[in-house]
Amino acid sequence: MTNQPVFETDLNDPHLFDDGIPHEVFSNMRSTSGLVWNPIGEEGDGFWCVGRFEDVAEVSRHPEIYSSGVGHIQIYTIDEDALEARASMIDMDPPAHTRLRRLVNPGFIPRNIRDYEPIVRERASKLLDDLIKDGGGDWVDRVAKPIPIGIICDMLGVPEEDRNYMIELTDHLVAGTSAKPLDPNAYGNTIPLRLLPFNSPAAFALSEYARELGEKRRVDPKDDVVSKLVHTEIDGEKLTDAEYTNFFRLLIFAGNETTRSAMSNLVLQIVQFPEVFENLKQNPDLMEGAVEEIVRYASPILYFRRTATQDTELSGTKIKKGEKVVMWYAGANFDEGRFDDPLSYNIDRPKQPHAGYGGGGVHTCLGAGLARIELRVLLEEILKRNMGFEIKEKPEYVHSNFVNGIEHLHVTVTGTPGAGK
Repeated sequence: MTNQPVFETDLNDPHLFDDGIPHEVFSNMRSTSGLVWNPIGEEGDGFWCVGRFEDVAEVSRHPEIYSSGVGHIQIYTIDEDALEARASMIDMDPPAHTRLRRLVNPGFIPRNIRDYEPIVRERASKLLDDLIKDGGGDWVDRVAKPIPIGIICDMLGVPEEDRNYMIELTDHLVAGTSAKPLDPNAYGNTIPLRLLPFNSPAAFALSEYARELGEKRRVDPKDDVVSKLVHTEIDGEKLTDAEYTNFFRLLIFAGNETTRSAMSNLVLQIVQFPEVFENLKQNPDLMEGAVEEIVRYASPILYFRRTATQDTELSGTKIKKGEKVVMWYAGANFDEGRFDDPLSYNIDRPKQPHAGYGGGGVHTCLGAGLARIELRVLLEEILKRNMGFEIKEKPEYVHSNFVNGIEHLHVTVTGTPGAGK
């Protein structure tokens, strides 16, 4: 480490995020010249904090310098055998990353994901109507969880009767991003937790489920992503069992958790900025900007880590080979140098990328287009019903510095539901 400032606030502490994004902390980070160093423990371990938008973009666009495949993509480092056991597309650099991404890219191109819009609308409508009928409830359980997991399960070919199980497992995966100890024997797990993504036994259960579904699709292929994963060859080779199961886990988690977090935060945004959404009702042409602002403001994934593969320099700071470089999307999305009055909620911002889907480059979120459809349709159906919300209890955030998720959000439905339907 060089003589750059040492950060006084430990961003490795999940308690810092128990009430959402600590904006003042990130503002202080961005106001410091160059990067700041966040120490961990007393052994010289730590990481460089990257909190300005342009710096996050620079790291994202240069995987040859800032690697996803070395060290880990989370702050803590894992052993080489664990890296190999856990590896999915998100943990790889080109060309290995490119090989796998090419396999699923066709399923996420615009003309294919548009086919899911009527399904999203039908499900969102039913969930919202049921919530209105009951006068409210837990928004996360009732609405934010079932919509995205249902669509990614449709794409993968997971039967409807297994979708609550997928929600349960992804909940347990997220629990693995916190400091809370997990039962290593849960779900019949027989693998050391250090070899499992998020150190969670739910990763073992997802692998077992993926393996069973894959065997069914090998015998009886369908028009779904799992059938494609187990049958398609890349450069003359099929995916290995580990590549397939890790891929399945990644798609279940990434296709569900990030959009769920954005949908959960949406209600808080509606309550905090009611005039913005009232304006949106009158000006539906602002919908595209509204969807982008939902994601920017929510910053569903708080960070990703990279590891320097060589000595380099970023924002005037010398970085040594092997040092951890952590991109804080929750900082970049509120960068005063990128966004005018970033803490304001403005659905009419000039069109320019935010970091809610990553900082660009090869790891740009594969499901960004699908997430935009799901968020737009849900928001349209909320506005159509003239729904307002009151927060009955303080939101319970996921105890994590990795995802800006909400465990529970109890709401009362207000307004005049049904008006304008």
